Amino acid sequence: MKISDTALNQIIQTGYQLLGLKTFFTSGEKETRAWSAKKEFNAGQCSGIIHTDIERGFIRAETVSYNDYISHNGEQGSKDNGVWRQEGKDYIVNEGDVIYFRFNV
Repeated sequence: MKISDTALNQIIQTGYQLLGLKTFFTSGEKETRAWSAKKEFNAGQCSGIIHTDIERGFIRAETVSYNDYISHNGEQGSKDNGVWRQEGKDYIVNEGDVIYFRFNV
C-alpha cells in the first residue's frame, strides 16, 4: 500500500503538533538543513541542538522567515530587502525561521 504525499505530510504535521515541535533551518554554501525543536525553544536552545559549543559561545542569531528567504532569493536578497534580523539568545524561534548562528568558543 502506497501512502500519498499529501497523506504523509498530514501524518508528519499531526505528529509535530502532538509532540509540540517546530522546524527551523540552517543554510550555508554546501548544505541546507532542517532541524526539529520544541515549540517553546529560544535561539540559544535551538543552537544547542546543532552543537553544544554553539550554545555555549552564542553571540546572536541572524534570522529571516522561510517565506521571506524564498521570496527574496536567499540570504543576500533578504539582507538587501531589510527582512534579515539580528536576535538575541532569548528570541523564540518561529516555525520555518532560517537562522545563521554567530558564536565564539
